[in-house]
Amino acid sequence: MRVDYANAGPGGAAFAAVDLEPEHLAGGWLPLLRQWLAEAVAAEVPEPNAMVLGTVDEDGRPVTRTVLCKDIDADGVTFFTNYDSNKGRQLAAVPYASATFAWLPVHRQVTVRGPVMRVSAEETAEYWHTRPRGSRLGAWASRQSQPIESRAALEHAMVEAGDRFGVDKDIPVPPFWGGLRISPESVEFWQGRADRLHNRVLTRLVDGRWSTVRLQP
Repeated sequence: MRVDYANAGPGGAAFAAVDLEPEHLAGGWLPLLRQWLAEAVAAEVPEPNAMVLGTVDEDGRPVTRTVLCKDIDADGVTFFTNYDSNKGRQLAAVPYASATFAWLPVHRQVTVRGPVMRVSAEETAEYWHTRPRGSRLGAWASRQSQPIESRAALEHAMVEAGDRFGVDKDIPVPPFWGGLRISPESVEFWQGRADRLHNRVLTRLVDGRWSTVRLQP
């Protein structure tokens, strides 16, 4: 299997027309990341805010899974999870992560690396109340990452959560659930090109200042 990166695929030709250059990050990593995310949405890339999150386990071995980015601002990249899940516990032990947005149909990806910290309770609550009721009940029902004997047992836990809160009662934020933010120390932008001569531009913090370079593919 081999993909031709000579163009950006259906609807993506405009994205491939301009080569990625270090100058495109003159305004910092945030404007370009937001632009690329918006263009992935416009190109109807499936789950454009999905990112592969990498952590390390208790043995120092890498672990990855896909999560949904819920906010990108000057402070970093934010996602939400059960703090008692595998990733939650791993990030509590080693609060550093790598996350990659892979927008394959338009031949782009961005990797963000940096320290991780919890967002404020107010920020978690603000996002929590935008979630569908079923998603809020699911957060209470699931002991994320823990074994369970069957699908039926999981569905029963969901029914119990529904009974607990009823149809009209507000569902509070679980004490074990909330936001985590990656504060970038490095951000790499990648653009697919023909003959594997891809464009790679890396910006990273060096002595408190951002330094941007082109990398060989």
